[in-house]
Amino acid sequence: MLATILGYLGLGLVLALAGIGSSIGTSTAGNAAEGGLKKRPEASGNFMVLSALPATQGIYGFVAFFMLLSKMKADPTQGLIIFGVGLCVGLVCMISAMRQGQVCANGIVGISQGHDVFTNTLIYAALPEFYAILGLVGALMV
Repeated sequence: MLATILGYLGLGLVLALAGIGSSIGTSTAGNAAEGGLKKRPEASGNFMVLSALPATQGIYGFVAFFMLLSKMKADPTQGLIIFGVGLCVGLVCMISAMRQGQVCANGIVGISQGHDVFTNTLIYAALPEFYAILGLVGALMV
């Protein structure tokens, strides 16, 4: 019974934490984009791409949720494992999305100041995302 409760708690955590991180990351970059549009409205496409980038960690959390849900339904006694994996993947996705949003926000500010940093910002923003991908792959391996 306790394992089942912990398992479902882990499922909720992976989904919630990844979603929280994505919403914080996208709004951080989105706030910078709103300010940048005042200076360079013609760069709105670049701002939109950079603002949307942190949303991917929420998708990873969603995928991990469904993978772990199928494992939970198959064997509810594995709840403690699912709790641990859900918590870890959720935290990795949350922190990754938040930090990625900060990288994207800085890139948006640079673009709004007239610097050609879009491509470099995409490269730098991919680095924190790599760890969210590793977390998802780790969840696949359980």
